[in-house]
Amino acid sequence: MLKIYNTLTKNKEKFVPLNPPFVGIYVCGPTVYDEPHLGHAKSYVSFDVVIRFLRASGYKVRYVQNITDVGHLLGEDEGEDRVQKKARLEKLEPVEIAQKYERIYFKYMDLLNCLRPDISCRATGHIPEMIELVKTLLDKGYAYQTDGNVYYDISKFEEYGKLAGRKVENLIHGTRVKTAEDKKHSADFALWKKADDLHIMKWDSPWGEGYPGWHLECSVMSMKYIGPTLDIHGGGLDNQFPHHECEIAQSEAATGKQFVRYWMHNNMVRVEDEKMSKSLGNFITIKDLIEKYDPMTVRFFVLQGHYRSPQVFSEEALNAVQKGYQKLLRSIEKVRSLLSRESIQEVELKGKWKEFKDQFFGAMENDFNTAEAISVLFELNKYVNDKIADSSITDSELANADHLYSLLSEDILGLTFRNDQQKSGQEAELMDLIIGLREKFRTQKNWEAADQIRDGLQKIGITLEDTKDGTVWRKE
Repeated sequence: MLKIYNTLTKNKEKFVPLNPPFVGIYVCGPTVYDEPHLGHAKSYVSFDVVIRFLRASGYKVRYVQNITDVGHLLGEDEGEDRVQKKARLEKLEPVEIAQKYERIYFKYMDLLNCLRPDISCRATGHIPEMIELVKTLLDKGYAYQTDGNVYYDISKFEEYGKLAGRKVENLIHGTRVKTAEDKKHSADFALWKKADDLHIMKWDSPWGEGYPGWHLECSVMSMKYIGPTLDIHGGGLDNQFPHHECEIAQSEAATGKQFVRYWMHNNMVRVEDEKMSKSLGNFITIKDLIEKYDPMTVRFFVLQGHYRSPQVFSEEALNAVQKGYQKLLRSIEKVRSLLSRESIQEVELKGKWKEFKDQFFGAMENDFNTAEAISVLFELNKYVNDKIADSSITDSELANADHLYSLLSEDILGLTFRNDQQKSGQEAELMDLIIGLREKFRTQKNWEAADQIRDGLQKIGITLEDTKDGTVWRKE
């Protein structure tokens, strides 16, 4: 029984999609004006595993993700468009900036082995639908027009604030540092903004030339490709208010139906007790990370934490994760080098092998607890290594191990073990021989010979590290 923590109700709830086995999930995508950073990896790796696990559980998933290429302003409803500002700085057209950073985003998501969305939709490709939604909200009395701007009147939607736990009356009477003078209430949000002469990205509308508000696009595109009610809507915790709150207000006011059944929010990556973000200037790009670490190490780092928990970045944490990943990698390579596929029939998990799968699925069914699932994976790893070490593992057990590694590590957690960046099985076997020889010298207290092996490997870019669980190696 899959249970998901629903941000709306603040409870874990049994997952029951609207039209099983179909599941419609929408995840807020990037604003394409800069390099993706580790915070993006946290979000999109987390939801990638959600998609993978739902499919492994038998659901037919439609995964929709937007590309924000217009309307995301530096301020809440005021200030320069982020994409347009970047275009001015790089002396390019806004569409060039958007397409450049969209390509970069998908490049690094591919390296992190995140599945491409079934539908990836750009905001600029859905301006007519956004205009229609604004018309509907005006007709129903939830919005008002002032000199080319159209705002949503939050006083007309009594449940505004229900996702973030804020009261409408407090928001209406609250104050802000800077508020547009033509708003009825400071918390009213823009559906359509009038464009001045310097604003490049603008479209004709019934209210004059302008551009859509940031919140509008996600309502329009999610409902277009999934329907008026989504099974799951995901995104970063920093989008809970006001972005997702505004999505609820405009969508439910327009359709009269529940917009989202299960709201999921991933927590943030922190650096020295601060949220990692572009605005704070403390972000670490994925590009910089994978120059030092295998992309799967970065993915494994994200999965070591629960998606709803904050995660503290440090070089020490990544180095520790890298060692764990390499230990797993070596075991998988060992199993696959020993496996004689010609003698194996269809895999049937029984006994201890079935227990490992059930424990893993149980962890994932508890609100996608990847940290607990990984601990099960390492228990499986120890069990396999012990059986290999005492030569008691059979061909059918090797097949069981290979099947579980493929299903749990690769299919669900999205870790890859078969690409050019990974060490081959022959390399692993050769290193086992070398490490075994060095260990023999150490047992004989022939420290000079042992050190010669270590130093010689270091010269060709291979580092040995002696741990309580044995000697591990890595390529520098």
